[in-house]
Amino acid sequence: MPDQRIYNFNAGPAALPLKVLEDIQSSFLNFNESGMSITEISHRSSYFDDVINDAVARAKRLLKLDDRFHVLFLQGGASLQFGMIPMNFLSENDKADYVNTGTWSTKAIKEAQIQKKSCHVAASSEDKDFSYIPKDIEFSKDAKYVHLTSNNTIKGTQFHEFPDTKGVPIVCDMSSDIFSRPLDMDKFGMVYAGAQKNLGPSGACLVIIRQDMLDMANENLPSMLKYSTFASKNSMYNTPPCFGIYTIDLVLKWIEEEIGGLEKMKEHNMKKANILYDFIDASPFYRTTAEKLSRSLMNVTFRLPSEELEKQFVAKSIEKGFAGLKGHRSVGGCRASIYNAATIQSINALVQFMASFEKENN
Repeated sequence: MPDQRIYNFNAGPAALPLKVLEDIQSSFLNFNESGMSITEISHRSSYFDDVINDAVARAKRLLKLDDRFHVLFLQGGASLQFGMIPMNFLSENDKADYVNTGTWSTKAIKEAQIQKKSCHVAASSEDKDFSYIPKDIEFSKDAKYVHLTSNNTIKGTQFHEFPDTKGVPIVCDMSSDIFSRPLDMDKFGMVYAGAQKNLGPSGACLVIIRQDMLDMANENLPSMLKYSTFASKNSMYNTPPCFGIYTIDLVLKWIEEEIGGLEKMKEHNMKKANILYDFIDASPFYRTTAEKLSRSLMNVTFRLPSEELEKQFVAKSIEKGFAGLKGHRSVGGCRASIYNAATIQSINALVQFMASFEKENN
């Protein structure tokens, strides 16, 4: 194992900013002079009130959210949201449009279909193995919502601009690119994100929901499956994922105070991605799997000339101090997840390693 911290390119759970990890470490045994760890304090205490309220306030400032929006913290990850969304917003006579851009969109569609909800696939990139983001989509005028997955971690594609839905609210899974760039939140009725890719540790899911969406939600559901339950109780109807929320708060603080906000975060992420994509584009040895205009700034998926070389590449990368470069088991290949916490230094080190491996094996 290397003496230094490894270069972490895992897709999720993924790298956290070093500053955040150091802050957690320094206060872990005695949070805010409480004499207790953050993992021990009561969620009903003033200590935790300060944490969750600060996380909500920072999220609202970063995304410029007005009072129409509720910031919630749920459990069950984004996968629970796949089922909760149609459960809350689609009655027997309603329908929703879904855009299928790969694995996570496909799972969301399946969860709506399991409930026998009317789910219209308005567009799909399955015809080219989900290597691109569909354009010029015709949405249903009577759809209750349009569901999108903003970034596909497995196929390495991303919505760089969100489609015009003619006023139909967008419900968007942003698990892997939340807080990576500014957003025009007027387009979104709801945004949700499992924390473990770009926001914090596993175990917490961020949900941002607009009041008009909340108003039309089904109330005839079990309490733990209703968004109104959590909106009315500041996410504390039951014990919330306290440590996850605390870490998210520290990540948001890092983005706001260390990075300088979402415009700066976007610039940082574009610079990192360009370094890696420019290297791959100039190489006869590596090739990306996503179409150029749809490439993700968060997950760079690429192939080598053979599967045998890919196995050697992954093995050698671990030996040299790089983690997480093996592609998802469903598609193979290689993948570098370069979320917000990834540094320019780590990207440059990766490019140097890739160049060295190419020289040795080409």
